[in-house]
Amino acid sequence: MNLQQRYPEQPVPDSRSPRLLIIAPHGSYRTAPFIRAAQQLGLDVLIASRGKHSIVSEYARGLQIDFGDEEAALQRILQVVAEQPFCGIIGTDDVSTVLASRVAEKLGLPHNPAEAVRIARRKDLARTRLQESGVNIPQFRLLDLNQPLAGQIQDIPFPAVVKPVALSASRGVIRVDTTQELMQAVARIQAILDGEVDIDPALCHSLLLEQFIPGREVAVEGILYEGEFTILSLFDKPDALDGPFFEETYYITPSSLATEVQQAIHATVQAACRAYGLREGPVHAECRVNEAGVWVLEVAARTIGGLCGQLIQFGLGISLEALVLAHAQGQRFEAANTGDAAGVLMIPIPAAGILKRVEGILAAQRVPLIEEVNIQIRDGYELVPLPESGSYLGFIFARGPTNAAVEAALRQAHACLNIVVGPLWKVQI
Repeated sequence: MNLQQRYPEQPVPDSRSPRLLIIAPHGSYRTAPFIRAAQQLGLDVLIASRGKHSIVSEYARGLQIDFGDEEAALQRILQVVAEQPFCGIIGTDDVSTVLASRVAEKLGLPHNPAEAVRIARRKDLARTRLQESGVNIPQFRLLDLNQPLAGQIQDIPFPAVVKPVALSASRGVIRVDTTQELMQAVARIQAILDGEVDIDPALCHSLLLEQFIPGREVAVEGILYEGEFTILSLFDKPDALDGPFFEETYYITPSSLATEVQQAIHATVQAACRAYGLREGPVHAECRVNEAGVWVLEVAARTIGGLCGQLIQFGLGISLEALVLAHAQGQRFEAANTGDAAGVLMIPIPAAGILKRVEGILAAQRVPLIEEVNIQIRDGYELVPLPESGSYLGFIFARGPTNAAVEAALRQAHACLNIVVGPLWKVQI
């Protein structure tokens, strides 16, 4: 069956339309693309989230659940299932993937074992499982913040990277080169964790400390069908990501790495999925490549963050969300590569403060090969850079004949932007 044949022009779902459940934290970047793909496929959509008072109608009209009480959320969803079944279940973000897997299991829909998803979400559990399975990973140890640190860090080889065990998007990930920097980083991450409301409080007392792996970094977007991993896109990251913070910037696809290196990346991510027990659905992985081989930084049971999934459509002619929705309904589609090179710049937040304005957007849009300049944060809103925040100012997309041309266009467009940031004045009470 050709997926293009299932793309009617924006059908209006009725009471007989197949119904999709999207479980998403309020404000997730991923929700809107999934809603659009579902509408194109003629699916009715229900959002399960904590957004009762949201100004976004899909959240406000949706099913209200508490991610902090997974059992209650599961029972609430199953009550709704009794009224009208779902044809597919999507967990958009790390906070919702375990719940989504449990719901899909109850309904007999494609799913990962909940325990496998929990392992993928927890960096400490993931590292242990990969080590046991012989997959290339950095040397690591767990820091207990309830105990004195001095005895836990005496023989640490530097450089090292310290990170929370349950945050994503590079939040709280800091490279350290000295013991003093490590102590400062631990205090900074602890402050970030103190403000978290959607993760288990028990996870806020442990940090992962691991060896820094030099080398070329890549991102992998793929999907599992009955345990077999298929790469949809392999992204080069042309900027060196050496810290102290690990802000994503440029993603360029298709990868320029040698075929044998790409095959090694595929085999490594496949091995990581098997080690976790993942069998179905989207996978986003981050790896480093150097003379010692392919090293796993992360393998997550979800799609890529932000709006970067658009690159899949540039390369395959089919949206990432449509492929994931097809899988969630037990369908599989083969996608042919269009042959185009494509890329995205996740526009970095240059400084903390209040966004006054972004100048030069029209000039950036006029750069040849630029497809879109999308500013996500509105004027007057607070900007919080890494490592405290994992969001970006916006995204610039490009498509062209070669990787080099796409990268050059993205850099030229970014140079057109002047991001004006004002000071943030906080009232002392």
